[in-house]
Amino acid sequence: MVRVIPCLDVLAEGVVKGVNFENLRRVGDPVELAARYDGEGADELVFLDVGATVQGRRPLLAVLEEVSRRVFLPVTAGGGVRGLGEVEAYLAAGADKVAVNTAAVARPALLTEAARRFGSQCVVLAMDVRSRPGGWEVFVEAGRRGTGLDALEWAQEAEGRGAGELLVTSMDRDGTGAGFDTGLYGALARASRLPLIASGGAGEAHHFAEAARAGATGVLAAGLFHGGRLTIPALKERLQREGIEVRPWA
Repeated sequence: MVRVIPCLDVLAEGVVKGVNFENLRRVGDPVELAARYDGEGADELVFLDVGATVQGRRPLLAVLEEVSRRVFLPVTAGGGVRGLGEVEAYLAAGADKVAVNTAAVARPALLTEAARRFGSQCVVLAMDVRSRPGGWEVFVEAGRRGTGLDALEWAQEAEGRGAGELLVTSMDRDGTGAGFDTGLYGALARASRLPLIASGGAGEAHHFAEAARAGATGVLAAGLFHGGRLTIPALKERLQREGIEVRPWA
């Protein structure tokens, strides 16, 4: 079944949203939004501390703990992971899975070490990517620095190192409402056997169906849900009408 996943990008204990990773503005309270999505029938939540890596601080674990107390959904948390200590702290604060981006690029062995200690099922490789001639490049530090890494090759390496899932955001599409980069997700689905969460660009219900048909096993959105322009029940009903299997909703 395709998973419908709201994303909480958290900065200074508020949920924020921007366009192409820039001009972030506060759009809500993370605990209130998480509770709303739980009630609407979301399948999972993604909780990303978008300032931790750039600011060089520890993640906002107290906020995650409060979210985890209020909802009964699997939560993937990330941001500010430097090593196994942060992975363990996120799990202790209520996360079921931990997303790693910058630290994994800096030291790929971290993926293997985390998988061995905590299990591949809770190790998520997060990738922020931009298109380039012939493919897509991986960016780190909240999208501020290009790495030169090819996204497809990095996904394959991460799979070999023990990652259990991919969370891939198209920086080109982020916040635009122009639709998911189906070329990107189709290529990743062919390159890797890992479950794949598509992120960046959702603007209409049919965009989620397109991502699922391209190979995404999870479809993620933030601003579209936060602002109420599309509800999770309405989206799941649309996906079901288009022949895409989803879990029951509220």
